Formats: sequence, structure tokens, C-alpha cells
Amino acid sequence: MLIEHILQRKGTNVVTITSAEPVSQAVEALREHNLGALVVTTDDDAVEGIISERDVVRALADEGARALDRPVGDLMSTDLATCGPRATTNELMVLMTERRIRHVPVVDQDGLAGIVSIGDIVKSRIGELEDERQTLHDYLAGR
Repeated sequence: MLIEHILQRKGTNVVTITSAEPVSQAVEALREHNLGALVVTTDDDAVEGIISERDVVRALADEGARALDRPVGDLMSTDLATCGPRATTNELMVLMTERRIRHVPVVDQDGLAGIVSIGDIVKSRIGELEDERQTLHDYLAGR
């Protein structure tokens, strides 16, 4: 399945934050939107990085509450893995496994086109397997 099909179902809305915002603002956005990561963008909406719950937890463990006052840019991951809308779920499963990441921004020629999580990939794969199971069942039943 193509990533663009997942985005058609889940939507293309991406919650973003700038690197200058305080980490406390990122934490609030993660909670408010029930997300595991935010895409960090520049003022002109170019993708600059990603900040995840994991990044925040590590900073809190290292620095305590003062980490919340630091700018997002200090904690965000800049070694960013992205994909295009025509990437496949299989390609993303490999990428996410190899890089040990759970969120991948989707970028097209116009910029940020969406974000896909490991949960989106699993949900898609379960749907594919269910379709295959039903097809085999129907075939064996002579339908």
C-alpha cells in the first residue's frame, strides 16, 4: 500500500512547532493533540526536525524541569527520515525498524504533506492481511 492512501484515510493535518518555541509548548501540544511527536518547521514551513516524547523524557531525566524552558531546537532530532507519498508501507516498515523511529514526515514537492506513525503502518498492514484472508476464504468457499 502507498503512503498517500494512508494519508487519504487519516488526513494530512500535521501539528507543527518552531525550533524557537520552548519545550514546555511542545509538551502542551503533544498532550492537547494526543501525539507522540511534532514536526519542527521553520517560519516558512520547511521541515527542520522532529521532537518526540522520547526526546522530552530524556531531557527531563538529564536536566529536570529546566529542560522545559529550553528551545525545541535544542532537543529535536535533525537526522530526519522522511518519505514521499508514493513510498510503500513495506519501505516505511523497514525504515522505521532500521532507524528505530515511530514517526515519519511525508514530504512532497510542495513541502510537508502529512505524517505517518508506526500505528498507521500497523493498522494499514492489518487491513491488508484481513483483505487477503477474506479473499482466500471466498476463493476456498467457491464464491
